[in-house]
Amino acid sequence: MKSTDLKTGMAVRFDGNLFIVTQFTHVTPGNLRAFVQIKIKNIVTGQTIEKRLRSGEEVERVDLDRRQVEYLYSDNTGAVFMDSETFDQFTIPEDVLGDALLYIKPNNSIVGLMHDGKPITVELPASVELQVTDTPPGIKHATATNVLKEATLETGLKTRVPPFINIGEVVRISTATGEYQARAN
Repeated sequence: MKSTDLKTGMAVRFDGNLFIVTQFTHVTPGNLRAFVQIKIKNIVTGQTIEKRLRSGEEVERVDLDRRQVEYLYSDNTGAVFMDSETFDQFTIPEDVLGDALLYIKPNNSIVGLMHDGKPITVELPASVELQVTDTPPGIKHATATNVLKEATLETGLKTRVPPFINIGEVVRISTATGEYQARAN
């Protein structure tokens, strides 16, 4: 496939290693040739690298099997998931998952990515709903402004929320940026 057809979440192979595209930008600078700037994460090591490709350069795409999996718990070997169809349990090391565990609550169902029958990583939804467990007291009659305060959510994620959000409220958080989006309904 051509480099301009890449999308975030696709699996590609470079130098015999399997990578997931985590960020994709197509750049067309004025009078220079267009290029594609990507951030890719090595599935085995968890290492993230940036790569610049010529526009239209051929890239080897790898098809991954997407399955519904349930996050069970974490221990010293990594995060334990269960395949929702076969009920097989498998562990993915926490360094491969990175910050993904900050967006997943135990017993939640998400998409697991498999290659040749082996679990590789998980695919997060665009946003998740998490409960606020710690934040300074809210200000009475506070309205939405650009002033934000620190908040800790139930998974341990720290983010900034508007002053009217209190402990116990459920908020919607973007998994791409980790930023507050809205109150959950």
